[in-house]
Amino acid sequence: MKPYYDGEAVTLYHGDCREILPALGITADLVMADPPYSETGLAWDRWPAGWLDAAAAVTRSMWCWLPFRQFAAAPFRGREFAAAGWRLSHDAEAEWDHLTWEKNTGSSPAADRLRRVHEPVSHWYRGAWGGIYRNVPRLPHDGPFKGTVRRTVAVNEHLSGGALGDVSWTDDGKRAARSILRSANLRGKAIHPTEKPVDVLEVLTAYGCPPGGLVAVPFAGSGSDLEAARSLGCRAIGIEADEASCEKAARRLSQGVLEAFG
Repeated sequence: MKPYYDGEAVTLYHGDCREILPALGITADLVMADPPYSETGLAWDRWPAGWLDAAAAVTRSMWCWLPFRQFAAAPFRGREFAAAGWRLSHDAEAEWDHLTWEKNTGSSPAADRLRRVHEPVSHWYRGAWGGIYRNVPRLPHDGPFKGTVRRTVAVNEHLSGGALGDVSWTDDGKRAARSILRSANLRGKAIHPTEKPVDVLEVLTAYGCPPGGLVAVPFAGSGSDLEAARSLGCRAIGIEADEASCEKAARRLSQGVLEAFG
């Protein structure tokens, strides 16, 4: 297969991810997916049945943008994830990792609905939870500096019956990334109608892909996921079915590497 774009650390293919992903023969550290949901009458907005199996063939870790209503309304997408071996949480009690992008502005399709200013993304995995790479990024903190804090807390509570121990923590000016990240929407500047901001995508990528690792993007769209991966020193392979979007993404990627967060 001939790449549509092949640059430093990033390769982009034009075509169907269900055909191209298996043919690449790769093992990716992370898949970043923003599939069409089949929620509008637009020609491109069609859920590509079988893409979850294609993603499962190349990775065990995936971030997927999917509205919460997709888990409740027909067709019930959760069954498709499960059928392809994808899971949300490593045990029955733990809450799954998910992030919400909070936009600075939004809209509502009806006057009797709350103004929608968020989009959710969830982390999915396959196989053993302990074998999945996870590294929660630490971002600059704009709150008060706390210096060194010493506390007496329970140590190894489940193993030692709650024995107490002294723990110290020194403020380095950063905090673990929060599950809600605020970033301005791209209205008027977006290359693709469902484009996500690079700073949010960088956090997701850093969480699931080690430096120098490989990110696969089955719905490359504007190329923002590819740009985020490259800015973090990761390799990236993108696939996009729409040639016009491929052209725009290739033009974007040829402009050079932007600085990563933090």
